[in-house]
Amino acid sequence: MKKSKKTAIIFILPFLGFFILFWLIPFGYGIYMSLHKYSLIAGNQGFIALENYIKILFSDSMYNKAFILGLKNTLIFVGYTTPLLVFLSLALALLIDRLPERCKGIFRTIYFTSYSVSVTAVSAIFIWLMKGNGGYFNSLLMELNILKEPIPWLELQPYVWFTLTIATVWWTIGYNMMLFINALNEVDYSLYEASAIDGAGFWSQFRYIIMPNIRNVFFFVLMTTIIASFNVYGQPRLMTSGGPGQSTKPLIMFINSTIMEQNNLGIGSAMTILMGIIIILISIGQYYMTKEKEIL
Repeated sequence: MKKSKKTAIIFILPFLGFFILFWLIPFGYGIYMSLHKYSLIAGNQGFIALENYIKILFSDSMYNKAFILGLKNTLIFVGYTTPLLVFLSLALALLIDRLPERCKGIFRTIYFTSYSVSVTAVSAIFIWLMKGNGGYFNSLLMELNILKEPIPWLELQPYVWFTLTIATVWWTIGYNMMLFINALNEVDYSLYEASAIDGAGFWSQFRYIIMPNIRNVFFFVLMTTIIASFNVYGQPRLMTSGGPGQSTKPLIMFINSTIMEQNNLGIGSAMTILMGIIIILISIGQYYMTKEKEIL
């Protein structure tokens, strides 16, 4: 027993060390910086308690406006992408689960391949596809006489949000799909056979067999998708530069601008801490909403 405990500790220590080094210490130092007047050039200029947080949340400063606008844009992106990334990936997993065994591997590879592409490549692909003037999609629609003039997919709203959403869903849907496929593989096939004998159709099986058995995976996918969408940066940075105006500039881009362009590491750290608190609160709320309730 003592030997097995020692072995377990040996295996845990590397993870614990990396957790402390790369998460706990930076997190603690971030809180420390958020309570100080801090800049990249001048360094620590003194303890100011909650003044940075007050400027962000309660003042009429540019930091308050930047935080509110960045949070609004981020929530819009989360609202657009999360339902598609969760429910569409589940639908694809259900379709693949019902394919013949010899076809499953092919379609898993096809849908998962896009996830291996870098955000830079994805952005370049969709800029080429959706560019207002000379973009492939507009050119195709105009050749088919569906459009008389090009649509500014990357220049005007609401087209820009549509393009960012489609690019994100195409890029990342394969990861969620694979998680759902693995969960579906764990469902006892005899349950399907027994329910079919009793006359249950697909929707009855989905509600009473599939969802209860993949409930934990569904919640995990939902939470990780929300967190990932909250941390969006690459797509709007590379595809729209946060435009038109600042309508697609997410909170992380505002944080980056505050630190790198305005040289205010204290305010930037406070914004980051607040963003983390918001994500935690949303996660806790979602957990208690789904803990004792049926998903459908």
